[in-house]
Amino acid sequence: MSREMALPKITKEFLRKHGIRIKKRLGQNFLIDEGILNRIVEVADLGKDDIVIEIGPGMGTLTKKLAEKAQKVLAIELDENLVKLLKETLRPYSNIEIIHADILKINLKKLVTQLPSYPVTQFKTGKLADWRTGGHLAKPGRANKVKVVANLPYYITTPIIIHLLKARKILSSIVIMVQKEVGRRMIAKPRTKDYGALSLLVQYYTRPQITVKVPRSAFLPEPEVDSCVVNLEVLEKPAVEVKDEELFFKVVRAAFEQRRKTLKNALSRTKDLKLSKKKVLEILEKADIKSLRRGETLSLEEFARLSNLIAEE
Repeated sequence: MSREMALPKITKEFLRKHGIRIKKRLGQNFLIDEGILNRIVEVADLGKDDIVIEIGPGMGTLTKKLAEKAQKVLAIELDENLVKLLKETLRPYSNIEIIHADILKINLKKLVTQLPSYPVTQFKTGKLADWRTGGHLAKPGRANKVKVVANLPYYITTPIIIHLLKARKILSSIVIMVQKEVGRRMIAKPRTKDYGALSLLVQYYTRPQITVKVPRSAFLPEPEVDSCVVNLEVLEKPAVEVKDEELFFKVVRAAFEQRRKTLKNALSRTKDLKLSKKKVLEILEKADIKSLRRGETLSLEEFARLSNLIAEE
């Protein structure tokens, strides 16, 4: 029997042995393709000083590979039965911490900054430094290259992405497995059917790239759709300068609430902005944006220019 054919059988036997049932309500699809696992680790580009936050470690197959490359792995798992399994099977790895929690309820900045001190090698001098006490890695978070690696449940993909972006100041990259269509939306450009509010949110804070295409056959059980791995390189500062981020995203949401509406109608009818059609027309003219255009045609830069003019009102 080939290795590719044997792995799903081994996985099923492993789950049965430990009394683990796959829970569809939690969106559990375990990645069983060794080649894809290795590619994810490669994309994450881990070093010995890196701290990794893994969301949904499942059976720990990826967790082990991450731990072999990184300084520390914080594996966050919601399923209590899997937590028990992981604590047993990953016991030999001293640099893995299993956290039983809902990722959406965790303050990631607090989680990272409350870590105990870990000595890290300063490669140029060979000395040890302590990032908690002002060593060569001066700040917890970005200076430590905190990276997220996750196989996201499809049913809460967007909320998790939003949650991670809110914690962007402590992160350098976010490597996530998502539904293929979601990956396309994250990298989409204006005037395409995939372009929307998610595209602008992701591209405002990160530089996204689809790095690995993942067929549904790489999972147990097989999902109904194919997936992809997206690498979100967190930007030091947003891609465009805006005067009011909250207002910027209100404008974006209004423009895409009903995709077929023109900007003059979409922006004047939303309750979030409280602008008359006359005022919207004036602002669009100042922004050099035609009123009959739709939100799906505006670039990130045009949305920034538009929101900045609205902020001045």
